[in-house]
Amino acid sequence: MEIRKRIAVVTGGASGIGRAVALELAGRGASKVALVDLSDQVQVAAEQVNNEVAQEVAVPFRGDVTLEAFRVHVYDEMSARYGIPAICVPAAGITRDALAVKFNKETGKPLVYSIALFRQVLEINLLAPAYWAMEMVARIAEDRAQRGLKRWRSDEGVQGTVIFIGSVSSQGNKGQISYAAAKAGLEGVASTLTKEAIYHGVRCGVIHPGFTDTPMVHALGEEFIDKNILPATQLGRLIRPQEIADAICFMIGNSAVTGELWADAGWHPLPA
Repeated sequence: MEIRKRIAVVTGGASGIGRAVALELAGRGASKVALVDLSDQVQVAAEQVNNEVAQEVAVPFRGDVTLEAFRVHVYDEMSARYGIPAICVPAAGITRDALAVKFNKETGKPLVYSIALFRQVLEINLLAPAYWAMEMVARIAEDRAQRGLKRWRSDEGVQGTVIFIGSVSSQGNKGQISYAAAKAGLEGVASTLTKEAIYHGVRCGVIHPGFTDTPMVHALGEEFIDKNILPATQLGRLIRPQEIADAICFMIGNSAVTGELWADAGWHPLPA
């Protein structure tokens, strides 16, 4: 699918992979990119993207990606002002890491991972991406119906693409019971949605980044990164966000690429 002149929506756009994706899309000719984030830095990120490409491409939206009203507002605004989005990269995410069951030596009691945290991680990392994607599919489906179009035909060209942000943690990672569950869940969302959405000409895929040079990864601590991540990575360094962004654009642009792409830099967990 051509990225040039397309409208895109990227959540988690204030930093990390989301910001890198927005910049890459803008550099490849996307006409507008909705930059969505809870952080007030989303305005700064949009200005930086626009300055780097010397065009007014990035449009900032600040809000909670889990809220339906905010999601609808973003799509309403983008559709009314620029056209129906054809690219969705829901990259917003959080981690709330802790062991599933941790034994407290002082009390002699086990501590089970907080169900409230589990629900929060699933809400942001699984449910929100699914619904930002479905919102775009719904807009494309409605537009096609209004134009009297029914089942999509290949000679029309791909109408839209969704790329979900998975993770190497989807294979299981110590201390990430909620995050791993959410990222593994995205595989099911993508494989199911793409079977339905292709009726309207929309493709879906999942990219599984390894440990990337983002604020989320650095929050693990430099000592943890040096001890547990870098020695198990073939590159011997963290992945650059722009490397993931480039891979995402490859998935968008090459319609023969389906399913999942692993961009893990050869990372494999060290033996316990």
